[in-house]
Amino acid sequence: MAPVRKIIHIDMDAFYASVEQRDRPELKGKPVAVGSAKARGVVAAASYEARKFGVRSAMPSTTALRQCPELIFVAPRFEVYRAVSRQIQTIFFEYTPLVEPLSLDEATLDVTANRRRCPSASDTALQIRKRIVDWTGLTASAGISYNKFLAKLASDHNKPNGQFVIPPALGPAFVEALPVEKFHGIGPVTAAKMMKLGIHTGADLKRQSVEFLTRHFGKSGPWYYDIARGIDERPVEPNRPRKSSGSEITLAVDLTDPKAVEAQVLGQAADVWAWCAKTRTFGHTVTVKIKYADFRQITRARTLAKPVTTARDLNEIALALTRSVYPLENGVRLVGVTVSHFPQSEESASGQLDFDFN
Repeated sequence: MAPVRKIIHIDMDAFYASVEQRDRPELKGKPVAVGSAKARGVVAAASYEARKFGVRSAMPSTTALRQCPELIFVAPRFEVYRAVSRQIQTIFFEYTPLVEPLSLDEATLDVTANRRRCPSASDTALQIRKRIVDWTGLTASAGISYNKFLAKLASDHNKPNGQFVIPPALGPAFVEALPVEKFHGIGPVTAAKMMKLGIHTGADLKRQSVEFLTRHFGKSGPWYYDIARGIDERPVEPNRPRKSSGSEITLAVDLTDPKAVEAQVLGQAADVWAWCAKTRTFGHTVTVKIKYADFRQITRARTLAKPVTTARDLNEIALALTRSVYPLENGVRLVGVTVSHFPQSEESASGQLDFDFN
């Protein structure tokens, strides 16, 4: 029998903002946003002091200032964040070669057989977090469990500067008690659809058959069926490049009104943008998928010379692609939005990362 895996999810605490507070002591204890206060600016990251006012990443700067008039904006320094990220990843590799970076401030580690021969994943996480503080002056939170899905959930459970363990015996019960909107990978649009179907918690999700979930959520159905039971067999994959970020929804009722279709497209675009903003990963290609009631499928795509770096641009392109299929030939049963063709190197992406803040 294969050993139970020991997975750690490390998430730096308010990473960009914490780097700025570290390097500028006068900012410590104050509400800080990395970004620009200009009219079309966007918050890239917010300190915990700013989060108390409801300021969040990907929020328009004007909204952030309304919620926190004392907010201090700091221009982003991505070259510094990348350098610190490399320091942190060096620490990860001291413990295991199985490191899957998810963004500059987040990674999943498989420490089942670790280089330090530490028998406890909890102790390993404590050591890693202490090494990060000692070397960078920054804090990190950790989630420990037997699979990637639960480790990610656990890392959010005791932030900032804490860690939380979900052991195998408690995994299914932990998921059952969790509201579906708290599930990693279930965006606001999908969560709203689940709630309309009477699925409010993991326990509600667990009661559904795989056939029911597939009928309503397409290829994501089997995934939802498994995670409702605390099952996730995905391995930690070092250096696995992500090729796209997409979201689609199978509608409860076929839509014939173009405005209603566009509203659904914008909802899926919001799901996709949430991931792009979180990971600071922006793609050149936007694709919209429309599936009619008779299961005929149409896709439209546009590839740009520069990555799509604002939610507004993503929405405009997605709507233009949707409108290119008009007039609708039938009722629409599914819509989807995908962003792909990501820059192949940090250097090519970094030049575009500044775009949101000009």
